[in-house]
Amino acid sequence: RPIADFDVYIDKLTEFVYKTNLFMKPIFSQARKAPKRVVLPEGEEARVLHATQELVTLGLAKPILIGRPNVIEMRIQKLGLQIKAGVDFEIVNNESDPRFKEYWTEYFQIMKRRGVTQEQAQRALISNPTVIGAIMVQRGEADAMICGTVGDYHEHFSVVKNVFGYRDGVHTAGAMNALLLPSGNTFIADTYVNDEPDAEELAEITLMAAETVRRFGIEPRVALLSHSNFGSSDCPSSSKMRQALELVRERAPELMIDGEMHGDAALVEAIRNDRMPDSSLKGSANILVMPNMEAARISYNLLRVSSSEGVTVGPVLMGVAKPVHVLTPIASVRRIVNMVALAVVEAQTQPL
Repeated sequence: RPIADFDVYIDKLTEFVYKTNLFMKPIFSQARKAPKRVVLPEGEEARVLHATQELVTLGLAKPILIGRPNVIEMRIQKLGLQIKAGVDFEIVNNESDPRFKEYWTEYFQIMKRRGVTQEQAQRALISNPTVIGAIMVQRGEADAMICGTVGDYHEHFSVVKNVFGYRDGVHTAGAMNALLLPSGNTFIADTYVNDEPDAEELAEITLMAAETVRRFGIEPRVALLSHSNFGSSDCPSSSKMRQALELVRERAPELMIDGEMHGDAALVEAIRNDRMPDSSLKGSANILVMPNMEAARISYNLLRVSSSEGVTVGPVLMGVAKPVHVLTPIASVRRIVNMVALAVVEAQTQPL
């Protein structure tokens, strides 16, 4: 939809910024200090173009859009946006960029021992703009990437995992979604990556989640959730949550964490204290680590749709070696902007 009044648009944009400011303000402020090059593979999408306008207006990033230049220009005009290619953002033509031979050659070198031929590497580059974006980040031609507004999450994640791998000292990745509710901020993991994480993976996911939450200026309070409460069941699911708790406490004794416990015990201190008066977790937990992806996804979606006043952020991809996040097709313009800002801040602290 074209922007009829740009002043009104700026006012609404400012309102959007401050609606999420308790959560995003430290990220936005840090991103503005040193905007980074963020590649957006779905550059022809209307939401991505709207997000690009907001990123430029707010000074949060230097966007790089992958797509056909004529299509991008036509849609910018149709949407009434005031951004110009070559001035406000860069376009990588996914049909004829002169660097493509170098790109597919590098992708082939990464994938050749995973059953990918040279011909398949070329086809992947032509058919999948996420591959182009990932190789650009890997080559240092972009600092971060946000993808996933079109297509399947796991197809995008597969590219990300294959090209970048995990960061040093980490053996798994994880995804976390945030819900900014009137009652407080709630983070849920692992919503997208691991179907049935074991105790070691849960411990790593928990530590990465706590690190990410601190980046937002929030002190993490973690609950490891289960159908059982503090040892009331010895089933494998409950046991692995207790094992994960032991691992986390060994590695981060300062972290406020307890488990395994029910959801109500995690969120209501009185219920928790009735069962475990000396629990090390104080107040309401703000990070809920679920025993598997099924529980995490169900919980997140129920909370998301049941709170009309809530604002969502994520999925935040944790554990990958580069500042990259995979969104989902329902991602709004707001969520794209938020995740680009987070990726910029992560890129600012990346080792050279």
